[in-house]
Amino acid sequence: MRRNLMLALAVAAVLSLGAAAVASAVSTTLRAGNLIVTFGGSTSPQKLPKNTYTPVTTNVFGKIKTTDGTHPSAFRETLFNIDKDVKINVKGYPVCKAGQLEARDTKAAKRVCGSTILGEGKAEAEIAFPEQNPIKVPSPLLVFNGGEKGGKVTLLIHTFITVPAPTAIVTTVTIKRSGSGIKSVAKIPVIAGGSGSALSFNFKLGKTYSYKGKKVGYFEAKCPDGVFKVSVPKVVFKNEAHEPGAAAQTVLKGGLAVPCTPKG
Repeated sequence: MRRNLMLALAVAAVLSLGAAAVASAVSTTLRAGNLIVTFGGSTSPQKLPKNTYTPVTTNVFGKIKTTDGTHPSAFRETLFNIDKDVKINVKGYPVCKAGQLEARDTKAAKRVCGSTILGEGKAEAEIAFPEQNPIKVPSPLLVFNGGEKGGKVTLLIHTFITVPAPTAIVTTVTIKRSGSGIKSVAKIPVIAGGSGSALSFNFKLGKTYSYKGKKVGYFEAKCPDGVFKVSVPKVVFKNEAHEPGAAAQTVLKGGLAVPCTPKG
């Protein structure tokens, strides 16, 4: 039970899209069953004002593998809540629509929606077809601004794989204000008909831009009390490749307190 809780905390640290990394570098390697998960991140700047939101840029990485080399369950969904010390701005930033990214490779996605990019890096997936050796497929990773509507901000994460056929994978992340903080839901599409699972990702996220004559950051944070609080009601892994011995679905949950350094 403790292993499941700790795994959820590590997942939250990365998938909060920077909240857990708004501090000194973070790196954690944990296990749940035969699953080994390593997540980490860093940010710039590391020291933040107590009462004023400041633009920040986050570097995030993650790795997922198994102890016996078998195909890992697919990471499919997460729900997480972040306290009021972190906020997101997208007003005045160019917008891309999911339909503009579908069926496009990385170069074409950049050509169509390059002005809306908020972050980029790389990812790797593993495709495991029955009675075949797993195939590792690397891909560039791009994060686009999907805009804001009805108080909800949308991010679009684009990767492009070439196995079993050239395919664009567009993950939607929905973020909305909840009380004094923000709530986010990320849903990862099925990869290769259920035969694919994410193995790793590494990306930089955050932009500073001008809105109504003022410099603002996509991510902004402050540090009044030396800690960011993140709760994770749900993290879902699914055994879509039907690996023997692995549960059909694993749902994790937990909470996280991440230190930051106040200044001023």
